Amino acid sequence: MFEFSWPWCFVLLPLPWLLSRFMPLKQQGQLRLRIPGFAKLGLNNQAVQQHSRKVSLLEWAVWVSLVVAIANPTWLDEPITLPNEGRDIMLAVDLSGSMTEQDMEYRNNQYVDRLTMVKAVLSDFIEQRQGDRLGLILFGDTAFLQTPLTRDVKTVSQMLSEAQIGLVGRATAIGDALGLSVKRFANKDESNRIVVLLTDGQNTAGNLDPEDALLLAREEGIKVYTIGVGSDSKRGFSLFNMGGMSGGNLDESLLKRIAEQTGGLYFRAKDVAGLQQIYQELDKLEPISSDEQTFRPQISLFYIPLLVALGLISIAMLVSFIRQFKQES
Repeated sequence: MFEFSWPWCFVLLPLPWLLSRFMPLKQQGQLRLRIPGFAKLGLNNQAVQQHSRKVSLLEWAVWVSLVVAIANPTWLDEPITLPNEGRDIMLAVDLSGSMTEQDMEYRNNQYVDRLTMVKAVLSDFIEQRQGDRLGLILFGDTAFLQTPLTRDVKTVSQMLSEAQIGLVGRATAIGDALGLSVKRFANKDESNRIVVLLTDGQNTAGNLDPEDALLLAREEGIKVYTIGVGSDSKRGFSLFNMGGMSGGNLDESLLKRIAEQTGGLYFRAKDVAGLQQIYQELDKLEPISSDEQTFRPQISLFYIPLLVALGLISIAMLVSFIRQFKQES
């Protein structure tokens, strides 16, 4: 579809006629389009009259082209529907030393460490979050923001795959992780704000007490889903605990309290299948509801009539120069 951005500019079209009607002749001559060499062409009276008509038509063509350019003709493409359903999800992943324990059954009695399992399953969850904005927080002795909220889910997945045990220490700062998640949600009230906090231990480090972080999350209206990772078996092997830590060090009471008081849920992941089922449940979260939004790409075409005006002036000047050259030769 074609339209003008400023159609009111067309009121300027009769301006030259109004000037010629009410302005003294001497001042009119100062405003007219002047083409070099007209005074030296040596034309007779009839030729001068014909030439004057041509100049007048040329002036009007240039003026109309300039007014059209000022009105900014614009081409509107077909409407494009924008995604309006989405959530802001902050993923907080534990990188403490106990995440190296190999007690998570992957398939056919094959066991992998907890972090490897989390990466494998969480990566699939991330890549399916089209329309959502995801962020990634990693925590150990403290918590730090690895990826701010973004719709670039591939980058979030890549950052998770590159995470390593010990990157932020070997303890577990649950309070810092939750507090940082709340902070990163500031000024984002337009969407559902969700934290998925995944840990296999209890709060043993950090500057912020988990209870204080919980209070902040409640005040901000942020929903927290907590996931406790770890098998109940004692078969695990860890570089930091030769006998295996199993799920005995998991502070389930804290994780349940955080989830319940923020309107979320607590899940226990004892194996790969269990974690996959948890993410399927999280996938059913209600998206934000809003009216459908559309966008129409706009292409400004003001340069076309502007080039026409410049082209007419250039042609007139060229013709005048040629005529003057012939007269002098």
